[in-house]
Amino acid sequence: MNRLFGAKNTAPKPSLDDAVSNISDRVGSLDVKLTKINSELSTYQQKMARMRDGPGKSALKQKALKLLRQRKQIESQRDQLENQSWNMTQAQMTTDNLKNTMITVDAMKAANKQLKKTYGKIDIDKIEALQDEMLDLIDKSNELQESLSMSQDVADDISESELDAELEALGEEMDYEAEMTEGIPSYLSEEAPAADNLPTFIDEEEEKTKIAE
Repeated sequence: MNRLFGAKNTAPKPSLDDAVSNISDRVGSLDVKLTKINSELSTYQQKMARMRDGPGKSALKQKALKLLRQRKQIESQRDQLENQSWNMTQAQMTTDNLKNTMITVDAMKAANKQLKKTYGKIDIDKIEALQDEMLDLIDKSNELQESLSMSQDVADDISESELDAELEALGEEMDYEAEMTEGIPSYLSEEAPAADNLPTFIDEEEEKTKIAE
């Protein structure tokens, strides 16, 4: 088959970018032709403006009309190419948007798959049980702190009558100590005796009399 119809074309098919670039080149070549035609038309107009009516002027006029027809055809071709280029540009933009959309969709699918995989490892019941256990530990800690802050010296069940009896006994004990303190001689008391209260001795007085004589 290849011998009859030739070798199979294995060249890559042109892309939209290639097609748009090709059209741009063709439009550029048409613009060059239009510039040349406009320059020639300007020259003919200047010459006809200085010529009188006659065969020479008529010949230049025919050439100018021919150039005008060519310019219209070229302008029509250029407009068609520009429309094609615009349509392909729009198609290229649409293709790029679709590619970006597919990339976004693929990324969302991957993220969704990862989220499902992650949430699949989470046991809600275990989390609730762990939270309950933490609350119990907090309550026990609060109870322990309250227990440590309570005073252990005074019992809560002591009645007011017992306190009154103890206070009365304390008063009687203080009165007894006061009575015992009054019966003790001043020189035996714990307080230091004053100089005026020191006892006098007869021997000391007689000693002083002998010295005076």
